[in-house]
Amino acid sequence: MLNRRTVFEIHRLAREDASNVRISEILRLDRETVAKYLADPEPQRKTVIRASKLDPYRQDILDFLAQNPKASSSVIRQRLENKGFTGKTSILKDYLRTIRPRPRRAFIRFESEPGEQCQIDWGHFGSLIYGNTARKLYCLAVTECHSRMLYIEFTHSQRQETLHRGLLNAFRFFGGTTKDLVCDNMLTAVIERKDPLIRYNDAFLAFLQPLRITPKACHPYSPQEKGKVEKGVVHYVRHNFWPLRTFRDLADVQAQANEWRDTVANLRLHATTGERPLDRLRREALTPLPVLLPDYWDTAQVKVHVDCSVRFDANTYTVPPWAVDKIVTVKADHRLVRIMLREKTLATHVRSWERKQRVELPEHRDAAIKSQRRQWRDQEVAALVSMGDDARDYLERLAGAGIPLKKDVVRLLILKDRYGADALVVAIQRALRHNALGAASVENILRQSQAPQKNHPPLRFEEERLNRIRLEEPNLAEYDALILCKGVKK
Repeated sequence: MLNRRTVFEIHRLAREDASNVRISEILRLDRETVAKYLADPEPQRKTVIRASKLDPYRQDILDFLAQNPKASSSVIRQRLENKGFTGKTSILKDYLRTIRPRPRRAFIRFESEPGEQCQIDWGHFGSLIYGNTARKLYCLAVTECHSRMLYIEFTHSQRQETLHRGLLNAFRFFGGTTKDLVCDNMLTAVIERKDPLIRYNDAFLAFLQPLRITPKACHPYSPQEKGKVEKGVVHYVRHNFWPLRTFRDLADVQAQANEWRDTVANLRLHATTGERPLDRLRREALTPLPVLLPDYWDTAQVKVHVDCSVRFDANTYTVPPWAVDKIVTVKADHRLVRIMLREKTLATHVRSWERKQRVELPEHRDAAIKSQRRQWRDQEVAALVSMGDDARDYLERLAGAGIPLKKDVVRLLILKDRYGADALVVAIQRALRHNALGAASVENILRQSQAPQKNHPPLRFEEERLNRIRLEEPNLAEYDALILCKGVKK
């Protein structure tokens, strides 16, 4: 049979007065086929009933199943082969599926006592777009089993810390914790399972221990073990909250979800309990949260780069300039990014969900500019800058590229002593034209262009501090102007 698109094209060309011959040429079809589909766009395929090798043995199969309903296809085939059956096991298996009674498993519904059990589940809800960046969107649903009280939290990851943060927020919302926490076999909860032995995630256990919660993992593909034979909470969120809504960002999704949770989900008359979850919740049966809560921040140890920033989650966040080259700790949640050096907070930023963004505080930029000005005031830098605008431009490019100035300035001044100031300026000009940054590039240009001048090395003092003194290059034009001015006055 032809597919829908081809049938559509046949009728479209016919409406444009194309003949059957022309249609068959365009679509490379037989003319009789074109005529058939013009007459009937949906012709019925003839059903051909072919004889099966099993036909003579169907009653024998029924007799075998009557003797033993659990007899396997291999055993039945052996018996049929003695009667002359030559078919393969596959057709026998297909036939047995249609006639063998399949017992349905019975499940016992039980109701949890107040404060006894919580259930958690994850759901995927597509993506949110931030500029040119798409971030996957997930929903963590937490239900207090006795009341059916619901808490949902939308996130951009299913990481360990994200799970812990969502659970803590749910327990705060409920007003305490339950004795048990029922979960699926997700890696953030269960590392390995060989029934009846379960190896839980160490970080998950460390999180639950101060909360005095016992984890309970369901058997794989056994959602009924969560205690209720009903559609999942994530299904309810997906079909009751999600449709016909638009969202700007993660904060907007969560704000709308909170409103729906408080005005619809937890105020509805539940079909099973016949009560509203808000009315059925017994907060006094929950275990109060401890004073010291487990750490639930997304955490990373990073190095501060020379541009006064750290890299975290595909973005850069600025810190004060004095922290360059230090190892700091980044802690983040859905809203904020905190950068800490031991116990001290260096900076707090609003988290960006785009990628390759530089998130900068004005005070950090001002401090970096002041630090750069202090570098310009350094005696050695001033001596190099006094050589002219080309030298100043070159140093500015070095600073903009994040190249440490101090070492390069010292090397450039050594090259000045070795080759002379004029040769150094010419080499710097060539380096600027080719964007060759660094004292090594300038030295390479000087080596290729000329030999060092045979200047005597400067006098060395015993006190090293005096050897580092550099004087600015005098501007002879100023002296010429002074002499000319005096000549005019005479």
